[in-house]
Amino acid sequence: MRPLASTNPKTGEVWYADLGMISKNRPVLVLYSPLHNDARNLLIVAPLTSQIKSMRGEVPLGQVSWLPKISAVNLQGIASLHPKWLVRKMGVCTSEQMQKVKHALRELLDL
Repeated sequence: MRPLASTNPKTGEVWYADLGMISKNRPVLVLYSPLHNDARNLLIVAPLTSQIKSMRGEVPLGQVSWLPKISAVNLQGIASLHPKWLVRKMGVCTSEQMQKVKHALRELLDL
């Protein structure tokens, strides 16, 4: 396995993640980045997809310059992972896109 890039991910950034042999390597949106005093050094991320189904839990990003296809954030795929699985930063969501993600997350989780 190749060494992965050193990372300092921040909320709202999209990173390409090496999710191992079982899962597909894909872009993920960082929803939460751990603080230095957190019990575990885990990110909370949501995968991006170009297979848009316009269903609950999907937040369209449209065409952004740092993604090859029109994509959406798939909030039903939320996961936690160690930052070492991040390979490279691809881009950053706008504050408007992040507001849509937060709204959809609250709606999906009935918060």
